[in-house]
Amino acid sequence: MVRPLPLVVAVAALVAASFAASGLRAKPAKKATPAEREARAFLTTVTGLLQPLRTVANQTAWTAATDVTPEHTAARAAADKALAAVSGSRLVIDKTRALLERRADLDELTARQLDKLLLAAADSPATIPEVVAKRIDAESRQSAVLDGYTFCLQSSPGGRCRRPVSANDLDLVLRKSRVLKDREQAWTASKEIGGKLKPGLALLQGLRNQVAREMGFSSFFALEVADYGMSVAEMMTLMDETLAASRSLYDQLHCFAKHTLAERYKQPVPRLIPAHWIGNRWAQSWPGIVASASLDPFFKNKSREFVVRTAEDFYVSLGLSRLPESFWQKSDLYPVDKSSPRKKNSHASAWHIDGEDDVRSLMSVEPDQKWFGTAHHELGHIYYDLAYARPEVPYLLRRGANRAFHEAVGELARLASEQIPYLRKLGIIRQGQEPDATSALLQSALDSVVFLPFAAGTMTHFEHDLYEANLPPTEWQARWWQYVGRYQGVQAPRARADDLCDACTKTHINDDPAQYYDYALATLIKFQLHDHICAKILKQDVRSCDYSGNQEVGQFLQKILALGATRDWREVMREATGEGIGPQAMLAYFAPVMDDLRKRNLGLDCSR
Repeated sequence: MVRPLPLVVAVAALVAASFAASGLRAKPAKKATPAEREARAFLTTVTGLLQPLRTVANQTAWTAATDVTPEHTAARAAADKALAAVSGSRLVIDKTRALLERRADLDELTARQLDKLLLAAADSPATIPEVVAKRIDAESRQSAVLDGYTFCLQSSPGGRCRRPVSANDLDLVLRKSRVLKDREQAWTASKEIGGKLKPGLALLQGLRNQVAREMGFSSFFALEVADYGMSVAEMMTLMDETLAASRSLYDQLHCFAKHTLAERYKQPVPRLIPAHWIGNRWAQSWPGIVASASLDPFFKNKSREFVVRTAEDFYVSLGLSRLPESFWQKSDLYPVDKSSPRKKNSHASAWHIDGEDDVRSLMSVEPDQKWFGTAHHELGHIYYDLAYARPEVPYLLRRGANRAFHEAVGELARLASEQIPYLRKLGIIRQGQEPDATSALLQSALDSVVFLPFAAGTMTHFEHDLYEANLPPTEWQARWWQYVGRYQGVQAPRARADDLCDACTKTHINDDPAQYYDYALATLIKFQLHDHICAKILKQDVRSCDYSGNQEVGQFLQKILALGATRDWREVMREATGEGIGPQAMLAYFAPVMDDLRKRNLGLDCSR
């Protein structure tokens, strides 16, 4: 059993000794102010301590996610505590605050590093070490429950699982089955883990808020929003404005979907769509509603390796380098063999282990349209990581312009992977096999536009209430389904017990808390970048646009990626696209869908 506390004490002593030894002395840059020289020396010392600790924390987290065992969970917690002892130390907090009080005398790049350092300290302040340690332990246990869970489609009367399945298996049923009984069984099985995760999340709700409030934030939600340089009110206003701007299109999509699905399943047309009618466990995308637009048949004879290697080829064709060989050696890209006892996290992710060139991806790739897009997405994160892993970008700023930019780059690649000219060039689709353009665009809207009410609506508002309003666990289930109904127009197949926690089944609520607005903003940025690439660089139709093989597109993207977080994200956005963030490009992209749906839905009951 790992005993982390001595390690934490040792690291705390090390940081104090390092500061004392350094004397905060460094060779001053020419014309630098005294405050700037002092800040640079301080940052050099802190970075020298943080980078190896973060590397170890990332490595142990990787191991815990790819091989779920009690030992690996304990090792992850120990490494996180060692990192927290430095990043949240009183010395770091006090010195960073003191330097930022002299902000006018600091270079912008220096001040930005100090801002990130203070936010990291707020995530684990050593002023309340017992609370930080409890939070780390609780998060490690929560991840272990989530990652090590086996879904079950059929149980014996005694509760023993007769038919264990993977998350991929459940997703396949929801995407393909036309039998409502089977669909409801799969959907219900996907929610069973929620009750097991609820006590852990209840504990984390209090611990996360206590940590954030220690550093003056109103809640953990406010702490996470602060990374954007925004207040909670500003973020919630942006989410609500985005929902309002896209509401008309969403209402038309919802009307079309519920009538189409009611006909498919031979059911009366509902006011709210039953969740098990939809091909995604959280109804965050609505795949397969336009059956003729499915690209899955074109991947039938492709291998898993083809999916990932083709994604790499996409980036190489833009002029970017091939991934380091270590990526292929260290990544965990394919499903665990069913005969293996090993358990791993089923959620696709990209990892930047050391802030340098140790990059990895965790996926469970299968040869289908979903994983083809996901592979392009995850490698987008990897190429972003590699782009800013350079000496000109300080270690503390080796991250996206904001968190949403990182997601936007991945989603931009996913969007590019769906373009028919690209698929035709790869030979995945041959001339004359293309889905009808109108149908393909409609299905694209059912995947992209319907995501906003989930991301900006259900998830963001639920997590806002969870932390900002300290929503009691007894109210979680009701509040979750209240928001699912209000924003998504979806309802549970049947009444759900209040002691369950369907919200808890979403990975991000456990492992990436209070950040789901990232994905809503990423959706907007994605379409804005896509519009610029297609209209301004390639001079192509935004709905039939092939990036591959164009190095000017690669240069445009690399210019953004290589900045890391050295510039304010609003400036990066305006310089890249000529405009601030907003839904205008997305709505323009799907304008033909809106026109088509008004005709399709004429005379139908669209109320909800």
